[in-house]
Amino acid sequence: MAAIQEYKCPCCGGSIVFDSTIQKMKCPYCDTEFEMETLANYDNELRNEQADDMRWDMSAREEWQDNEEGQLNAYICHSCGGEIACDENTAATSCPFCGNPVVMMGRLSGTLKPSYVIPFKVSKKDAKAALKRHYEGKRLLPKVFKDQNHIDEVKGVYVPFWLFDTGADVNVRYKATKVRSWSDSKYNYMETTFYAVSRSGMIDFEKVPVDGSIKIPNELMESIEPFNFSEAVDFQTAYLAGYLANKYDVDAGQSVERANERIRKSAEDIFYNTVQGYTTVRKETSNIQLHNGRVVYALLPVWLLSTTWKNKNYLFVMNGQTGKMVGDLPLDKAAYNKWLFGLTGVIGMVLFAISYMLGM
Repeated sequence: MAAIQEYKCPCCGGSIVFDSTIQKMKCPYCDTEFEMETLANYDNELRNEQADDMRWDMSAREEWQDNEEGQLNAYICHSCGGEIACDENTAATSCPFCGNPVVMMGRLSGTLKPSYVIPFKVSKKDAKAALKRHYEGKRLLPKVFKDQNHIDEVKGVYVPFWLFDTGADVNVRYKATKVRSWSDSKYNYMETTFYAVSRSGMIDFEKVPVDGSIKIPNELMESIEPFNFSEAVDFQTAYLAGYLANKYDVDAGQSVERANERIRKSAEDIFYNTVQGYTTVRKETSNIQLHNGRVVYALLPVWLLSTTWKNKNYLFVMNGQTGKMVGDLPLDKAAYNKWLFGLTGVIGMVLFAISYMLGM
């Protein structure tokens, strides 16, 4: 005996049946009517949907050569655990994450060689000037944050990034409505028409960045984007002269989930913006098939300022190529309470004045 096909209403999810009087499929719950051909095409589309396939080729990475490793020193900060590297001429420095003094004792080993590097374009002088401008006009900022000795703690660090290149076949299905309203002498009317909207296509993604450092908050690193990857060059240890380099502690495999999230969101945003002319649009399903996915390792330039206020560490991050800077600022509670008291007083005066005028 053949199985009976059950159709679900795309609008409300109820079971729909054939109505012989109108020769259409009809939902008894929301009264939506469907042409047989339209419903068959919709059902066929559901049957052909595929699960996501977002796998990556992790083999396109280089190992250090012996002579290259010998040109770099490495150190793990005993205070915060951050691992940093620099050129062989740097003997002592301070940790860019917590400010702890360190002596470069060991040689770099046991890590992959970066394929690309974006050299610093913003100088330390420019970074210090930008930080001063960032402090201007912030009356609730503690005074110690404005002192010169804290600005001197800016350090140039090459931060490890995994760059993801891939092509993506994207299929997205939406539920959409068009609402029409009108009135006559007796009633107001509203008609809602439901639509099943599909979008599909291919998008290429190049150098989707995911930072490989657990010491720097992800939201800070994403906030200083974008980097101009047209200025990326093949890595040479000479670019580290005068700067530090943070060794990655999040490998490519651990970064795949964040890369996939960024790719999915970007693809869905692009396709969503093509669905025009409807009153409401809601994503129902989406699937992404990646192909020719490739991951490379790169070092990107970042200025870091780490300082402590009231036993709490604050980290400021600046794009060493574009100068874009982000970071949380501490709050001077005394200044905040004074400001809040003044604001409360002003509001109270305004309310009193309004009450007085209304009572006249």
